[in-house]
Amino acid sequence: MLPRYRYPSDTSDLEWALLEPLLPVPACQTPKGGAPEKWPRRRLIDAIRYIVDNGAKWRALPADFGIPWRTVFGYFARWAKAGVLRHILDQLRRRIRLRGRRCPWPVRVIIDAQSVKGAETVSKATRGWDQGKMINGRKRHLIVDQDGLLVDVLVTPANVQEREAARILLTRLHAAHPEIVLVWADNAYGGEEFTAWAQRSLGITIKVVPRPKDATGFVVLPKRWVVERSNSWTMRARYARDYERLMSHAEAHIQWAFITLMSRRLARKQRQPEAVTTTLAAAA
Repeated sequence: MLPRYRYPSDTSDLEWALLEPLLPVPACQTPKGGAPEKWPRRRLIDAIRYIVDNGAKWRALPADFGIPWRTVFGYFARWAKAGVLRHILDQLRRRIRLRGRRCPWPVRVIIDAQSVKGAETVSKATRGWDQGKMINGRKRHLIVDQDGLLVDVLVTPANVQEREAARILLTRLHAAHPEIVLVWADNAYGGEEFTAWAQRSLGITIKVVPRPKDATGFVVLPKRWVVERSNSWTMRARYARDYERLMSHAEAHIQWAFITLMSRRLARKQRQPEAVTTTLAAAA
């Protein structure tokens, strides 16, 4: 028996009921066979969520979990590489949209980039200098739906231009979700050559939401504010700086942050409409 524990990042029973069916089948249950897994999967996910939510080092995983940190990191890396996190994100997002009486898959999305400083653990080959933001580190390119839920993410050195990264993201996005036809973006994704390429090659329309010419300081812009809010959600998980050696692991941290956000949203009790509540009270 593993020791008992309780942290704010742990999965609830409702969350685990959502996540367990979305995980890959254990090797021991496949035709090829394999050894039974030693550690309960719920404990493994709780350990991963603890690291992601608190921004802690893997070696600083509390002993309360009773699982070696190398084992937890191994599952974290393997599931990210196998595309398990993308599958979980797609399914959770689909359920949230259906619960809100919307189409299961988005057809309009928003794209934006965020530059963050890189710690000393970030290698020179995977970091760069963002002249516009004056930041030496990495750049996170997020695509979210109209509710701000993550659709795809790409982490690059900070010196990679937005349009260059968007070509990779949109190509990958079109292969996985060909139903997406419109992308809202800022001026960094403008330009006739790029918008013509997206329309011709992918059938995606890039619609730039410009910043008002006379605006000073922070301004809430139509559509674009949604992805800005999504960036703020990731900051709750202590992601103001990038510490990961591999860019794929930095992407996985962001994916896990949104998996936690969406699973908690689905596990939350839905409030009844005020009219329905009033009618039920009157009937009683």
